[in-house]
Amino acid sequence: MLKRGEILTIPNAITGVRALGIPLFLWAYLSVENTGLALTILIIGAVSDYFDGKVARLLNQESALGAALDPTIDRLYIAATVIALVIKEVVPLWLLILLISRDLWMALVLAIKKARGAGVFEVTFLGKAATFNLLYAFPFLLVAGDSGIGEIFFIAGWGFAIWGIVLYWVTGLQYTYVAIKEIKSNNSPN
Repeated sequence: MLKRGEILTIPNAITGVRALGIPLFLWAYLSVENTGLALTILIIGAVSDYFDGKVARLLNQESALGAALDPTIDRLYIAATVIALVIKEVVPLWLLILLISRDLWMALVLAIKKARGAGVFEVTFLGKAATFNLLYAFPFLLVAGDSGIGEIFFIAGWGFAIWGIVLYWVTGLQYTYVAIKEIKSNNSPN
């Protein structure tokens, strides 16, 4: 059970505020159709993602709640952004299917892992790199266009997206391997 001091921390507050950016982004991009505001919200979300971890380590306020919330909010940002980009026909549906299918797979693996007595996944450097690539890909694609700098954003966005998807699936396989090892280790006689 989490203690009050593990919940009410500055990094968790930053993460909570970051979570509010998800519906705000969807509103700005899909309802108001204000790409500039939507982009600003994504940038603030990415910067706050970086700072919540730094602040947690600096203030020695790392917590189990923060460790669980941070990657969850990352996934929600990615999903919301890709869904919005699919709705606006900026990216194809297959990209969304690749990302969602990996997350569903990982949810299944995590459920099995926890049911067999193993804990949650520890985020790896490769996992952070995958998330970094995806969180950078979609703002570029959001503002990509057919001329000048828009074409550069398009190329950069797809470059980050392709690397991000590949790393996302590689880390999914890596986490699955780790889960299998942990489950076997927990089930083996001592």
